[in-house]
Amino acid sequence: MEKLQYPFMLFIVLALGFVIQDPFELSPVGGHKFKPVKNDIASYKKVMENWRGDNQSRLVLGKLEFVDQVFGPESLEFDIYGNGPYAGLADGRIVRWMGDELGWDTFALVTHNWSEKLCAKGKDSTTHKQWKVESLCGRPLGLRFDKRSGNLYIADAYHGLLVVGPEGGIATSLSTHAGGNPILFANDLDIHNNGSIFFTDTSKKYNRVDHFLILLEGEATGRLLRYDPPTGKTHVILEGLAFPNGVQLSQDQSFLLFTETTNCRVMKLWLEGQKSGNVEHVADLPGFPDNIRLNEKGQFWIAIDCCRTRAEEILIHYPWIRSIYFRMPIPLQYSARLMGMKMYSVIILLNEEGKILDVLEDRNGIVVKLVSEVREVNGKLWIGTVAHNHIATISYP
Repeated sequence: MEKLQYPFMLFIVLALGFVIQDPFELSPVGGHKFKPVKNDIASYKKVMENWRGDNQSRLVLGKLEFVDQVFGPESLEFDIYGNGPYAGLADGRIVRWMGDELGWDTFALVTHNWSEKLCAKGKDSTTHKQWKVESLCGRPLGLRFDKRSGNLYIADAYHGLLVVGPEGGIATSLSTHAGGNPILFANDLDIHNNGSIFFTDTSKKYNRVDHFLILLEGEATGRLLRYDPPTGKTHVILEGLAFPNGVQLSQDQSFLLFTETTNCRVMKLWLEGQKSGNVEHVADLPGFPDNIRLNEKGQFWIAIDCCRTRAEEILIHYPWIRSIYFRMPIPLQYSARLMGMKMYSVIILLNEEGKILDVLEDRNGIVVKLVSEVREVNGKLWIGTVAHNHIATISYP
């Protein structure tokens, strides 16, 4: 037995070394300098002990709109006249709803490179078939109308911060670099009353196509930026963030909230008063938050792809296990399932102090499987999704 033991152990060591090296790049992280780090994230137990869910799974009462007419509508916006929605699509277009007779119209493009032959892949726009051309065609994520000028500001994952006039057309580039570094992954934005535009750059290492690597690695090179229209300069406000994503100014604009997707939390940056410049923790969440949007009462809707699991906690606290686990030649969707992850949608309503006022869930993914943004307009919630080809709506309250 002793003679057999050492060759067996040698085989295990060699096999493990082979997996770690991943010479044929068969793993989900193959071809990348994957260096996992420990995340600054609240424990699963702490979060779930204080979490109030939605036992009625009320999102199931929602309705799918525009099925297979819009592709990955991450962000939804309405213009200064209340027309819309407008949506940024996975095929690189910003489209607007013109009513039942006219349907959807292409309102704007983020690049002159866009062509129907190259970019328009229809329902396949939200699949890997789009990834090879995504950087050429653009991927508009955050959308905001300036209520004074009617201009639409766009955070595009590959083309940075852009603007297009009220009549649409080809957007004009405003910012592609900040602090001596390119803006690699512009994600969301909001507009201050003084004209400044706050927006997120999710990573200085990975772009949108490789966004899962940001989560798996736990790297924190993301930034919160501010564009100054009079000077045309972009300033780095915060850096060292773990997947900064959604951005939303408060109703009185004394602070802004932003989400850190990797760390499953909401943070606050004070802009005015004695705390100006301070960053505070607002809320820990059971899943991975995306965009934040304000309602008329000054409350915040947050879209969350849920949920973390107990098994995942091991990977979070032990980066070396992550390094081995995700170098195994197993597709990411299967390795996630082994961790017990079954993604579904949660949306929460938060007040200025970070108290959760309401929770709506779709635990079985019947109506909304992945959610990216929630807009409350005239007694209805409009729900965007980065990964599917529809918009969901539900009456609220």
